[in-house]
Amino acid sequence: MKIEQLSEQQAKPLLPQLIGLLQDSVGNGASVGFLPPLEFDVAEKYWLETLNEVSQGKRLLLVSNENGNVLGMVQLALVTKPNALHRAEVQKLVVHTRFRNRGIARALMKAAEDSARKEGRTLLVLDTEQDSGAEELYVKCGYTRAGVIPHYALGADRSFISTVVFYKLI
Repeated sequence: MKIEQLSEQQAKPLLPQLIGLLQDSVGNGASVGFLPPLEFDVAEKYWLETLNEVSQGKRLLLVSNENGNVLGMVQLALVTKPNALHRAEVQKLVVHTRFRNRGIARALMKAAEDSARKEGRTLLVLDTEQDSGAEELYVKCGYTRAGVIPHYALGADRSFISTVVFYKLI
């Protein structure tokens, strides 16, 4: 398994796999901004917008792959405001259900932190569904809970879920 930071041009050939990864995650209950079922055209539109941000230098895309298969990914949204150039937001850490419990998420988080440092970012922030496996993962990765926001989003079952906000100084 290797993790690479991809440019827009490098990611475009992987678009079908990236769409499938997002559909798999949402279909299995991940709270990453979408509700199931995630239609192909909605996921494709999301990815095209995301790759545009990658091309503009506003976002980093890190992908874990093995033998040509996308296993997972994470993104860093680079804050572009003049007073916040030290900060980035970790977004959409997902690992395909077929490849979970192999340490991929943790490796992706380490790679994201390394990429953030290279970009001069010293503060990472993120949020995740309260009481999820991801919440546990972020604690194990050294992130500090800043607080909980109730009724933050809708879950897969359309009920409100709370989110936990985390940060890490790197």
